[in-house]
Amino acid sequence: MVLTGAPLIAFAPSTDLARSRAFYEDVLGLRVVEDSSFAVAFDAHGTRVRITAVEQRVAAPYTVLGWFVPDIADAIDALAARGVAFNRYDGMDQDERGVWQSPSGARIAWFEDPDGNVLSLTQRGR
Repeated sequence: MVLTGAPLIAFAPSTDLARSRAFYEDVLGLRVVEDSSFAVAFDAHGTRVRITAVEQRVAAPYTVLGWFVPDIADAIDALAARGVAFNRYDGMDQDERGVWQSPSGARIAWFEDPDGNVLSLTQRGR
């Protein structure tokens, strides 16, 4: 079976779907495409992001969802204006907005959804 032509579905857990729906819809601006007692799904530029109900979330110490953005400073400012706080990590050289520059030149910033899932913004390098 070849999956190169199959649409991708991304998953993230939530202990409170109403709270997650408010965050992903109102703060991140994603359009709801499904809402049930089991999950809330959003359209993220053609990729379905399914926030699935769980009784207890197990913390993942890594990014679970991320977005490429054309201008990371603009995206950070827009999300910060909606109450999003950006993460800082010990040992990483991050600028005043929390942006780290990778060896490839990509600029990356991290934040969390209401369940503590780590999300990211990436502006591609040169």
